[in-house]
Amino acid sequence: MGEVYVITSGKGGVGKTTSTVNIGLALTYLGKKVCIIDGDIGLRNMDLLLGLENQVINNIVDVIENKCTVNEALIKYKDSDSLFFIASSQTADYSRITSEDMKQLVNSIRDQFDYILIDCPAGIEQGFKNAIAGADKAIIVTMPLTSAIRDADRIKSILINKGINDIKVLVNRSRDELVSKGYMTSFDSISELMGVDLLGIVPDDENVLISANSGIPVVGYNCLSGRAYKEAAKVLCGIESEKASKEPRKGFFKRLFN
Repeated sequence: MGEVYVITSGKGGVGKTTSTVNIGLALTYLGKKVCIIDGDIGLRNMDLLLGLENQVINNIVDVIENKCTVNEALIKYKDSDSLFFIASSQTADYSRITSEDMKQLVNSIRDQFDYILIDCPAGIEQGFKNAIAGADKAIIVTMPLTSAIRDADRIKSILINKGINDIKVLVNRSRDELVSKGYMTSFDSISELMGVDLLGIVPDDENVLISANSGIPVVGYNCLSGRAYKEAAKVLCGIESEKASKEPRKGFFKRLFN
């Protein structure tokens, strides 16, 4: 039975969708079968990051309203037989889906995948409640900025109140030189402040923008952010790289970004 993660943050613009796509594809490089679900109803973007915008026929709302089966809504990623995608709807709103609908959808495909990743909309309204309803675990995406960390910590409290206690934090768009000068919050401080394990640190990288516009996930590039997402996927699977197993993780990431 697959593990189900919701990818959330509270704050918009921190890179939840980008992280969902790239961690999902990186997991397939480790031999895992993965489904990623766009839970942001009305703001469909995940298909663009995957270069699948012309492949979407059915979406999550169609499944919920029994206009198609869940397998008819699953879209295989063009460059992998192990990554599948369920699109959001561009025209529907959150009232078309309930938390129970999301639970049933996830449970209907849980046995088909090793990992299911649900991309959560920003905020803490009904869309957020729907997205977390189907998950057992969570990845909170944040940035090393005070406002983002505050929102992330608030989300952590809500997740725990909803019974999701396995929570990891992914620090996105980090700039090592600003962290070292004290202009951005340090990675250790973020983990300690939130009281959760660090999944990974993704550097601020222009290749993320190039990736988004080309429809090719950044893990397909030989770049810092792509390698960082691959390392995060290893941590998610409980796999340590040779470097990381021999050295403290803080030192490994510091050299990686330098």
